[in-house]
Amino acid sequence: MTDALQNKIAVVTGAASGIGLACTQALIACGATVVMVDRDIQALQRIAEQYQDKVIPFVTDLLDAQSCAQMIPGILEKTGRIDILHANAGCYIGGDLVDADPQAIDRLINLNVSTVIKNVRDVLPHMIERGEGDIVVTSSVAGHFPVHWEPVYSASKWAMTSFVQTTRRQINKHGIRIGSVSPGPVISALLADWPEENLRKAKETGSLMEPSEVAEAIIFMLSRPRTVTIRDIVILPSAQDL
Repeated sequence: MTDALQNKIAVVTGAASGIGLACTQALIACGATVVMVDRDIQALQRIAEQYQDKVIPFVTDLLDAQSCAQMIPGILEKTGRIDILHANAGCYIGGDLVDADPQAIDRLINLNVSTVIKNVRDVLPHMIERGEGDIVVTSSVAGHFPVHWEPVYSASKWAMTSFVQTTRRQINKHGIRIGSVSPGPVISALLADWPEENLRKAKETGSLMEPSEVAEAIIFMLSRPRTVTIRDIVILPSAQDL
């Protein structure tokens, strides 16, 4: 692992499992201290006990407007600075649009789109004042390819592709980098909502990745020289046919 992230303060949302947990572990291995943001108090406590002073647990319900708004100010009170924000928290809806629950649609758009935009907006004044910072958004290959069995989820990730690319043009003059990592299917809790047939085929053909493989790509993005910005990494299982 690189030492380019030594003594950095990183914030990871959705950090208690999946890609968020794998990225937390990778950041710690590179010398960073990680503020783990999640609503799962017990999971955060278990992980914090394991990593001691390298982890700062921060309980936030990103779907609660007040809790979300207090996240960045509350973290800055504890740490004094934020070098890295990994906006990772998200949820999934698959299947035919006609079968989607309207409340589930609202929840997905709020968590996958609105919350990410608000988290980035909230951290930008701090990073602009310091003249540096890194932001990584967990997107998806579904934000680059029309995956026909997940139109709601795909729409949210296409929105993130646009958000990252447009925001980058506004903030790069301030020394701030923003990019997205766009994985194919990753073994995580999100796959619980996959159609059973799609999940079975993916497992049989080796079309799934480990969260740690996505974390390695994120570390690559963060450890580039400041003269280089990785705008987007699409990372797929080699057996993926997209």
